[in-house]
Amino acid sequence: MTVSIGTTARTGERCPASGVWEVVGTPTTTAPISKGETMPPYSGKAVTWRLRQHA
Repeated sequence: MTVSIGTTARTGERCPASGVWEVVGTPTTTAPISKGETMPPYSGKAVTWRLRQHA
């Protein structure tokens, strides 16, 4: 099953697909995250990440 671009995951959840993820909102950033890793916080806060590009 392929995870679609635009899929979201919250801090603390398992990453559903390897790729480049971006923080939803401001300020934003991107990070490479591998499938199965725990989605990280950003600036010390829980955030929603959106899949921008598959690895």
